[in-house]
Amino acid sequence: MQINCIIVEDEPLAQERLKNYITQIPYLRLKAIYENSLDALVYIKTNPIDLVFLDIQLDGITGIQLLESTNLNCQVVITTAYHEYALKGYELNITDYLLKPFGFERFKQAIEKVQINLSKKVGEDPLYFFVKTSYKLEKVYYTDLLFIEGMRDYRKLYTVSNTILTLQTFKEFEASLPQKLFCRVHKSYMVAIDKIDTIERDEIKISGHKVYISETYKQVFFERLKKA
Repeated sequence: MQINCIIVEDEPLAQERLKNYITQIPYLRLKAIYENSLDALVYIKTNPIDLVFLDIQLDGITGIQLLESTNLNCQVVITTAYHEYALKGYELNITDYLLKPFGFERFKQAIEKVQINLSKKVGEDPLYFFVKTSYKLEKVYYTDLLFIEGMRDYRKLYTVSNTILTLQTFKEFEASLPQKLFCRVHKSYMVAIDKIDTIERDEIKISGHKVYISETYKQVFFERLKKA
């Protein structure tokens, strides 16, 4: 799932912090940055936006006034240095309330809430699966998985935050992972289709990694891309 978002924030440092956090989440797509609510509202009304990061203290109409006066058909995460607006924000059906200065882990928690809400909205399948490791089962969100690499007896899962080694086979993953989201591209690779950055000849780039396409899987892979 790709999430299109905008930032409504008039502090340059806060803008940069949010931009940095957003770039670390592969499925977030930053579409625009605005310093006031009115310009942001015009953009939201004419473009498909899933998520707004909204400051409260803005010139002209404040973030709270915007929410009170307009029914935004998207997720809203408030970012502010003022804790006293939290109750009002939740009364206006925001997704989360981030109190500045907030770190990346807290930011990720907010994005997980956004994912859950958006998935419920479109009626998607469950958001995660479990991977068997040496001593436990680890939960992996579909939206966090970048690709899977075969390493002899092991499969290595690359996610947005870490890697996981498992003895589970590609056959098991192909049977359990949603075909609309994941595709085998090589005897040693399976990729998350929506995480692909570029495809050049027989090489895929995903978040700085190179994944190769083999002749065996090429036709199925490119047919799957047409349906993505």
